[in-house]
Amino acid sequence: MAPTLPALLCLGEMGGAGEPWSGGTPQPGPVVTSGQNLTLQCRSDVGYTRFALSKEGGQDLPQRPARRPHGGLSQADFPLGPVGTIHGGRYRCYGGHSLSSEWSAPSEPLELLVAGWLRDSPSLLVQPGPSVAPGETVTLLCQSGDRTDTFLLSKEGAAHHPLRLRSQDQDGRYQAEFSLSPVTSAHRGTYRCYRSLSTDPYLLSQPSEPLALVVSDYTVQNLTRMGLAALVLLLLGILLCQARHDREGARDARTGRLRGGPLPN
Repeated sequence: MAPTLPALLCLGEMGGAGEPWSGGTPQPGPVVTSGQNLTLQCRSDVGYTRFALSKEGGQDLPQRPARRPHGGLSQADFPLGPVGTIHGGRYRCYGGHSLSSEWSAPSEPLELLVAGWLRDSPSLLVQPGPSVAPGETVTLLCQSGDRTDTFLLSKEGAAHHPLRLRSQDQDGRYQAEFSLSPVTSAHRGTYRCYRSLSTDPYLLSQPSEPLALVVSDYTVQNLTRMGLAALVLLLLGILLCQARHDREGARDARTGRLRGGPLPN
């Protein structure tokens, strides 16, 4: 059976054949809200009988027996409960067999970022504007008046981790410029900005107000304009033909009256 992504949400990228991977529900991305109930799930297409979840720099979580709810993938759930400061970090999953003390290679790391721990949300601006054409350059500017070491830019619905940039101090305000160039239709979407400190890189602020980036599809617009132009030309052609026909009719009528006269007896 070829490796497949989890049917539910997958927060991490799956490893090679035989390696387990970890997923989480129900948050659609690597940023979760403080206080949210979260369960991390290890899955594999190999028939492991147990799984272990490890947190980088922390204590390993208890092992759990695997189950096969759909007769195919083996999996185990690791409930974290309400998310707090201790849950931010990087996780990996391991699979094992009951008759062996060895563990599989680890899954790809899953970074859990917990939002809501720093006061004051950053602001998010866009230059030159929220509506752009493909091929142009757009700058998303994160700013905050509070001390910030790193800004993170996330895109709604994206499975990848947020973009990170070190902040720059500009006259007492911290900021970072995220450049998107050249812009394509893949950049269309809703963005949010977070701030963090180097002392706790996995604990984030509340998000900024959402910013919707619109990428205009000029191909469709040009086809629409061309269609409207063709329609206008067609209407003008019909009007010109009708006017010409009316003039010729009037001329024929005048000619008939001039040529007409009394019939001979």
